[in-house]
Amino acid sequence: MGNNQHNESFQVPPLGGGGGIKLIECPRDAMQGWKTIIPTSKKTEYINSLLKVGFDTIDFGSFVSPKLIPQMADTADVVRNLVPMNIGIGIGCPKLLAIIANLRGAEEASIFDEITYLGFPFSVSETFQERNTNSSIEGSLERVENIQGLCIKAGKQLVVYISMAFGNPYGDRYSEEIVFEWVNKLVAMDIGIISLADTVGVATPEQVYDMTEYLIDSLPSVEIGVHLHSTPSNWKEKLEAALKAGCKRFDGALKGIGGCPMANDELVGNMNTEWMIQYFEENNLLPMLNKNALEESLRIAGEIFV
Repeated sequence: MGNNQHNESFQVPPLGGGGGIKLIECPRDAMQGWKTIIPTSKKTEYINSLLKVGFDTIDFGSFVSPKLIPQMADTADVVRNLVPMNIGIGIGCPKLLAIIANLRGAEEASIFDEITYLGFPFSVSETFQERNTNSSIEGSLERVENIQGLCIKAGKQLVVYISMAFGNPYGDRYSEEIVFEWVNKLVAMDIGIISLADTVGVATPEQVYDMTEYLIDSLPSVEIGVHLHSTPSNWKEKLEAALKAGCKRFDGALKGIGGCPMANDELVGNMNTEWMIQYFEENNLLPMLNKNALEESLRIAGEIFV
């Protein structure tokens, strides 16, 4: 485990000018729990604007039951209305990520060439896994195996989110060792990207540092990311803890909106992408972003999230 040196005066690691950090913008996470249905045209306008900013990946929608997440019922229509020239398959081009919860959703998503990544929420909380995907943890592991097989055939890459990675509010058995045990089972399936999700915002900076550093050190061939829900008072400490641990993949959402509606809890928002951009740019860790496109995205977000 980590050596807890994150309590010392923090210094940004030398990742090099304009390189290293991947920002994953998550409008899907911001929109999915929004109380009023957002028109498909507005979602499309928003995501098209985000594709111009310079983010590594846009987590744009989900192929899940419309009864459970009605806000995402039009994800297929959104894909069809995105501007193809804004979506790339080369280095430096923004990629699309869609969340799925079962093989059926993966099959629906995989028919779209525009989608590069499928994201599966794998919880180490039995209660939350049942709520979120109507499946046990063991059953979800089997789902991951089947979805991974589909991804290989379809030329997609599977991203597994470890939800409730830092604890849960349900009293389910939890320890860091439990997290690592499940992660190792996923890695044995050749899952190449794993993101630690602070689903209800309970993580401390110490936890973020220790767990992220341990996984990065012990799994050098796996890309380890963080999806940290936070508040205005603790976002920077969590961000710095993950960065000092060696993390280079960060999820966020403009305006800090969002959270999982299946948590049935008062939601802690996503980490605010605007704050992360400012922090990373001040420390020369991001490639050049299109600030005009970012301003346009913020304008549209202001119209959607009111």
